[in-house]
Order: sequence, then structure tokens, then C-alpha cells
Amino acid sequence: MSTDTRAPNQETRGAIELTIAMVLSGTLGVFVIESGASPFNVVFFRCLFGTVTLGLYCLARGFFKNHGFTAKKLGLAALGGVFIVFNWAFLFESYERTSISVATVVYHTQPFYVMLLGALIFRDRLTAAKFGWLGVAFVGLILVAGVSASDLTGGGDGTYLAGLGYALLAAVFYAVSTLITKRVTGVKPHLVALVQLVLGIFLLLPFTTLSETRNLGADWGWLVGLGVIHTCVMYVLMYSSYQKLPTPKIAVLAFVYPAVAMLMDWAVYGHRVSLLQALGIPLIVAASLGINLGWTFRSRAAKQAAAAPATAPAGNTAGAPAAATAGTTAESKIEIKSGGTR
Repeated sequence: MSTDTRAPNQETRGAIELTIAMVLSGTLGVFVIESGASPFNVVFFRCLFGTVTLGLYCLARGFFKNHGFTAKKLGLAALGGVFIVFNWAFLFESYERTSISVATVVYHTQPFYVMLLGALIFRDRLTAAKFGWLGVAFVGLILVAGVSASDLTGGGDGTYLAGLGYALLAAVFYAVSTLITKRVTGVKPHLVALVQLVLGIFLLLPFTTLSETRNLGADWGWLVGLGVIHTCVMYVLMYSSYQKLPTPKIAVLAFVYPAVAMLMDWAVYGHRVSLLQALGIPLIVAASLGINLGWTFRSRAAKQAAAAPATAPAGNTAGAPAAATAGTTAESKIEIKSGGTR
């Protein structure tokens, strides 16, 4: 019997790669705001510089040979790209109207929209546990939103509420993109992302005000960074780590992103969440992990009692967990990938 001694080292390397990718993702908001460009301009140049660098990487790695695209797969990748590109624009708009911290945490309700849309469109089964976690996430979202009475009665100028709306809309667009993109199989994710970036250039050109970039000066560095660091480098690290890590570790490490985003928001802009908002964050984190990892609310004794009779049909027992694990892994990795392109 042989033992694969490379597995632990590969998993450690994957964890380091994903952690670095999530740390980079956490600095995204600062790059967006410091660029001084409008959200649509930011996304346009992210797509432009990201296309150049990621395209060169794919060329150097030989990914264009035997790319695996068919007309249908290319169409699905492009359709997913429409939603992911506008998802970025809405998220960046939310940064300006709320804060990086609030926008990022609200945006992290994405997995629940994936779950709900999957049930509505593809008839994916919703268990009682998933409904329970959805309820937990909703309570967390209400707390994190921090909407005051003046916001609801019209006492404010509506900017904050609009920002929350943009973050939620970004999350929904992300969910739609995930459900579409996960059906593009047999193609390297780098190439799918590249198709979406190229599409973004042409899609956003009508919404881009190029005259605003005349006086950017040194701020061009922030836009170049978004394309090179937060797109090409971050994608490469994420896609590499997914091949080395189990789903539970990916799900946990994904929360490095909002943690770093909140830290950067405090360190650079002095933004702090209130105590009430802070109470909602662990609820959203727990609910997201519960959905991705299949946690239930049953006691250990109940689980053991339910599992005992299931040992009789050996074929069924071996097949069901394997199928469930494969589905969870694919969905979790695609969700984090699209979120990573945050």
C-alpha cells in the first residue's frame, strides 16, 4: 500500500495560495475608491488590464490549445460574463454609498441567492436545514444593514439605502452568473474568466466616460493594480488552490476576504461597524458555512439514530455521499471563484 506524501504539502500550498488571494481580494475596495474613477470606469479598466495580463498568462501556459470551448459553452460563458461584469459595477457603487465593510458583508449573502435561484430555476432540493440557515442569514443581514428609522421614513437622503440595494443587486447578479457559469464544463476557468473580461470591455464601453481619466495622474496605478493584481494574479492563485484543497477548507478560507476588507476599511478610512452590525456578521458567516458544508440543526444522537438503518444497502450508501460531495465541491468552488472576482 503506497502513501501519497505530496498531498499534505499540496494542501498546505493550496491554503497559502487561497489565503493570499483572499487577502488581495480584501484590499479591492481601497483600490476602487482610491482610483477616484466612477464605478463603470473602474470596471472597464479592470476588464481591459485584466484581459491583457490574464491573456498573456493563458498564452504562456498554452491554455488556448485544446481549449474545450463549443459554441454553446462560449455562449454560456459570455452570458455569465454579462452578470459578473455588472455585478462588479453594482458592488463598487455600493462601496461609495455605504462603506467597504457593510457592502462586503451584505454582498456575502451570495450563496443564499444561488441556493434559492437553483431551487426556482433548476428545481434543486431545499432541505429544512437550508431553510433554517437562510433564516439565520436573513437575521444577520438585517443587523448588518444597520438601517435607521430615518432611512425608512425618508429623513435621510436615501444614499445609504441605495448603497445597500446595490450590494444586494450585486449579490443576486453574482448568483445568476454562478448558476450559468457552473454549466460550462471541460474548459479551464482561466479561459472562462478571460472570455468574460473581453466581453466586459465592449459591454461597458457605452457606460464609460473616458474623459474623466485625463486628470487621473498617479491614480492610474490603482486601476492597473485592479487589472493585474486583483484580476490576473488573484485568479491564478484561486484556481490553483482549488485543485489542492477540500471544500471545507475553501469555505472557511473564503472568509479571509471580508475580514481583511473590514480591517482595511477601518485602517484606511476609519469606518467601524456598530455593535449591532457586528452581531450580524457571525450569523452570516455561520449560515454561509452551514449551506456550503451541509450542516444540520439535528443533535448528534439524532444523527446517529438516522444513520444507523442506512448501513444496510451498501451500494446506496457509497453512492449518495460521493454525489453529494461532488456537487457541493463544484458549487462551492464556483461560488468563491465568482465572488473572488469581486
